[in-house]
Amino acid sequence: MLTIKKVKGHEILDSRGTPTVAATVELSDGSSAWAAVPSGASTGTHEAAELRDGDSGRYHGKGVLKAVHNIDKELAPMLLDMPANDQLTADQTMMALDGTPNKSRLGANAILAVSLALSRAVANSKGVSLFRSLNQLGGYLLPVPMLNILNGGKHAVDSTDFQEFMIMPVGAPTFGEALRMSTEIFHTLKSILRKRWLSTNVGDEGGFAPSLGSNAEALELILQAIEQAGYQPGSDCFLALDAAASELYHDGKYVLEREGRTLTSAELIEFYEKWVADYPIISIEDALFEDDWEGWQLLNTKVGNKVQLVGDDLYVTNIQRLEQGITCRTSNSILIKLNQIGTLSETIAAVDLAHRNDWTTVISHRSGETEDTTIADLAVALGAGQIKTGAPSRGERTCKYNRLLAIEAELGTEARFAGKSAFKHLK
Repeated sequence: MLTIKKVKGHEILDSRGTPTVAATVELSDGSSAWAAVPSGASTGTHEAAELRDGDSGRYHGKGVLKAVHNIDKELAPMLLDMPANDQLTADQTMMALDGTPNKSRLGANAILAVSLALSRAVANSKGVSLFRSLNQLGGYLLPVPMLNILNGGKHAVDSTDFQEFMIMPVGAPTFGEALRMSTEIFHTLKSILRKRWLSTNVGDEGGFAPSLGSNAEALELILQAIEQAGYQPGSDCFLALDAAASELYHDGKYVLEREGRTLTSAELIEFYEKWVADYPIISIEDALFEDDWEGWQLLNTKVGNKVQLVGDDLYVTNIQRLEQGITCRTSNSILIKLNQIGTLSETIAAVDLAHRNDWTTVISHRSGETEDTTIADLAVALGAGQIKTGAPSRGERTCKYNRLLAIEAELGTEARFAGKSAFKHLK
């Protein structure tokens, strides 16, 4: 029987130069693997807890030596000699050892690092790619990329109110072609910004971060870039938005500083209705505050048959919150972030629940990323149909896209590109 023989934690740096956790797992047949955990800036209050040291004399308090210690001294002894192929039992064992509802004692970052490293080590032991090791469906679906080519909010100071303005090359025939289209649009946008003497510096997720006069100006610039690159908005390529509305929510209202407006939930919904009517928007993420359940219900009633409504902070990859959303019909899609929940098995369960209820799923990165490419394999393994991992720039973003290109090449004729089928529930 294949068993776990060694578990080791590491403190490394993420893409913002902030410490994060990695882990190495070795198995009884000599196979081993390494995995690293990302970190978010715009985080939901219901997320699993990321453990930081709080030592102001080291990394400004953001070190993760406590989490590394917990891997080496608590998780490792508990996992040694356990069956390596039983991911669910390993994850449940770590959760039980932590003993808190949000993994705050040992740290979700510590638990997730081990969970991912174990899955990778098992794939290496099998001699197969991770996406094949995790696939239980049969068939392989390459996801439509959701590329954040213009950054705002917490990802880019002095840009837009809304956090992410994205493109989705839904009309492409293959993933490789989708990535090529997106990259051409990205570079065309750069040329447009330069001609207007706007900044072409990039934000945390690789997108440009110009200082704009309004949020709508971001959409207009991207539409211009799509057309100048030779593509048709609303056919070849659509727009997507991550409002990160919880960051805009103050004292029961939504504050749009760039617009000079303060809106109620109902007024912000009207704002979105107009945008959906005026622009080729196919997806809106975090449109409202993370606990504005009534607002989400109204929004879904108004535009849920026209646009994908993605809950991120609303659900935080948590099955209990997702079940509530399904019951209340608050949206039609969920963003999936491994470090929001803290184990691979819980993440897979959330995707499965969403798919069984005919919801779409978007496998997502975080703003503080690493060179770990697990989410690329996960998107294909679970048939998610969509992946969100930033602009086609910065190595911690492009490594995920390059991994998907490699998967597409490995699959050959087995590969299918999700394309428009990723949004089959939209009328």
